[in-house]
Amino acid sequence: MTVIYTIRFTVIAYLVVGAAFPSLAQLINYRTSFGLTREQPRRVVLRQWQQDGQTRYLVLNSVTLETSIATLPTRTIQFLPWSAIKTQLQATPYGRALAREKARATNLTDAGIERADTTERGFSLTIDLCPSTKPLTRSVFEQLIAAFEPEEKPVPVTITITGLWMESHQKDLVYLKNLESQGLLAITWVNHSYHHRYNPRLPLADNFLLETNTNLSDEILLNEQAMLRNGLTPSAFFRFPGLVSDKVIFDKVLAFGLLPIGSDAWLAKNQQPKDGSLVLIHANGNEPLGITDFIKLIRQRAASIHNKTWLLYELPTSVADATR
Repeated sequence: MTVIYTIRFTVIAYLVVGAAFPSLAQLINYRTSFGLTREQPRRVVLRQWQQDGQTRYLVLNSVTLETSIATLPTRTIQFLPWSAIKTQLQATPYGRALAREKARATNLTDAGIERADTTERGFSLTIDLCPSTKPLTRSVFEQLIAAFEPEEKPVPVTITITGLWMESHQKDLVYLKNLESQGLLAITWVNHSYHHRYNPRLPLADNFLLETNTNLSDEILLNEQAMLRNGLTPSAFFRFPGLVSDKVIFDKVLAFGLLPIGSDAWLAKNQQPKDGSLVLIHANGNEPLGITDFIKLIRQRAASIHNKTWLLYELPTSVADATR
């Protein structure tokens, strides 16, 4: 079987890749579309597109914050404006999480959820895959599985991913998907923007997604399409490149139905995790210090992991629990 390592986003590439991998078939008319399913429990419709002659939807469970891909008859969906969705869901974990996000919108750096359920004995691990010419740091996943198995199998982990990384790291993406299909990892896939632009000459207030002429809709929706073409289900979360945002762009991300996440424990910056922390490391080859610190941390906590008094938590569950 031929493996395609680099995807170029042209019609020809879509057809070739779609023929080799059915999950990578072409998506048509991908767009934001809000609604609520009529059956119980009611799910939130976030996106709509056509694929393989069918209308498909990205839907969210407003209680568990888990997303899924569904083919639903139009009559089973009540399409609504975003404002009405928020009103009807304000008593759910999703609605409460959206409301709490509004209070986190003003920071230039690290706006969003930094810490979730503080009653947890452990944390949620988030691993960023920003654009990079270097290969995936596979050792961190090997060490992670070795440390938490069999106490946690599959091991829950959140991976924030960019379109450019997927485009140039197909072999590494297949490796991660294989760990998931083998039941070794339970991955929450988070949108980290498509391009993740960064200009070292610009101040933070004008950098990353705040750079002039950035098309936020493209950064979000093109990346979701790339995720879907690669067989990944986008979650309801979003991480700002560089953890940099302002209130205007933060509110725009919320209006896509997404929950921004930050981190109060970026290990490469010597920030130590607390119970319920969203720990941040990079596995794109550009942050060896953070990887070293994380491996050292899990080795130090080996006894607590074995006794199940220090564990990893799935991000959707952790955030949902924090709203109760």
